[in-house]
Amino acid sequence: MTLFDPPQTTRRDFLRTGAKLSVGAALAAGSYGAFFERQHVVVRHVEIPLTRLPEALDGLRIAQLSDLHYHPEFSAGVIRKAVEYVNQLNPDVLVLTGDYVTLSEFRSEDPGAAKAASPCAELLAPLRPKLGIYAVLGNHDSFTDPSYVSGALTERGIHVLANEAAPIEKDGRRIWIAGIADALGGFPDFDATLRRIPHKEPVVLLAHEPDVADEATKFPVDLQLSGHSHGGQIRLPFLPPLALPRLGRKYPMGLRKVGQMALYTNIGLGTIGVPVRILAAPEVTLLTLRTDRNRAQ
Repeated sequence: MTLFDPPQTTRRDFLRTGAKLSVGAALAAGSYGAFFERQHVVVRHVEIPLTRLPEALDGLRIAQLSDLHYHPEFSAGVIRKAVEYVNQLNPDVLVLTGDYVTLSEFRSEDPGAAKAASPCAELLAPLRPKLGIYAVLGNHDSFTDPSYVSGALTERGIHVLANEAAPIEKDGRRIWIAGIADALGGFPDFDATLRRIPHKEPVVLLAHEPDVADEATKFPVDLQLSGHSHGGQIRLPFLPPLALPRLGRKYPMGLRKVGQMALYTNIGLGTIGVPVRILAAPEVTLLTLRTDRNRAQ
């Protein structure tokens, strides 16, 4: 070989270089997901027209948080940041759609894990939306100690709904916030939840698992708000999520129309398994309800 001859690359050299690049890319993506995106809370503004929404409630703003999965190192800072954002947004109502604690991956039940609900609820204490905070439990809460989790939230002034509904009144008109028990770890009952709601009054349903929308759309529900999926938590560009949980695979993120009902799936704040998020940043959602007449063009 002369001084100016290009080096010869063998197939083995090519594969070795490709493997090194792949490992490097994986490490870079993991570092990005662990140290930046996992902590980078985004605020999504979503406008949702509801046919039955009265004019007096046009513009009602609902903030949504989901899947907090409290951990003192991995999610506490994210929750604090989300609380600050919600207070800056100054919504009329805040809803929480489940999973305040984390069930061990190696247990089918873990009552001790429910203790994390207390520091989680403590972080939520500064929240003061004008018309209240409403919550449902998720599957992780339900497989730990649901009574303890509910109690920790209730002590902080959060209304925990389990197969029940509560009216919200503004300018003499009402909208109902309904919440069903968790579909994987509890006993959801749509009939019991909705039976006392007058037929013409709009309903926002809190249901941790988004895929129960196929059942919810059989009832007079205008909007379902869910979490559970984490948006896949780790995603690759231009590809669907690598892994999704049961009852979180059909409607894993964002705004959908299921029958005549609107569905929004929030991708959550915390993590399970590895404390990494890639292309699924922690989310605060601000939903503005609109009558069809006042829908933005």
